[in-house]
Amino acid sequence: MGMEEYVYVLDYLPHGRPEDERPIYKKEPLVLAIGEKYLSLLELVPKRGVELKPHERVYIGKKERDKIDYIKRRISYEELSSAAKAELPYVLEKLVKKDEKRYVEFFNKAAPLTTRLHMLELLPGIGKKLMWEILEERRKKPFESFEDISKRIKAISDPVKLIVNRIITELSEEDVKHGKRKYRIFVSPWQRRER
Repeated sequence: MGMEEYVYVLDYLPHGRPEDERPIYKKEPLVLAIGEKYLSLLELVPKRGVELKPHERVYIGKKERDKIDYIKRRISYEELSSAAKAELPYVLEKLVKKDEKRYVEFFNKAAPLTTRLHMLELLPGIGKKLMWEILEERRKKPFESFEDISKRIKAISDPVKLIVNRIITELSEEDVKHGKRKYRIFVSPWQRRER
């Protein structure tokens, strides 16, 4: 997996995590964020005196950073604060719309995973009937936009919401299990380090 250049803030914790039992003077402010490109959930330490707001886009690449001191670690969905979990769908909606071409391409290129399961069926609410309708429509002509998808496939009124819900499922690891495999179509898997 590559490095994130930019993240979107999900929550700013000026006094660190509430469950951190160290004295207040030893705690550092934290930023919980999601990467713009790889959808990595990250815990960041802002520079001294910097306060960040939810939905703010912040640079964390290798060059000089103006707001972030360092990337503390990659975190799991369970480690997000309640506020961060609440903001996540709205930030993801912004990210999906911003990268519309990538996600529309998914509808145009999605392929079978097994003889019984198609990638499209991993999207919430898409069963066999709807999958065949999507495949038939894209055979006629590739989809050009989210609007094009919802115009041509009447049962999909909001393709963005379908994608956002799938990303949240993948991030939260409440994945649809088929046998012993967990399928990820938008989020890269990561190895959880033991603490």
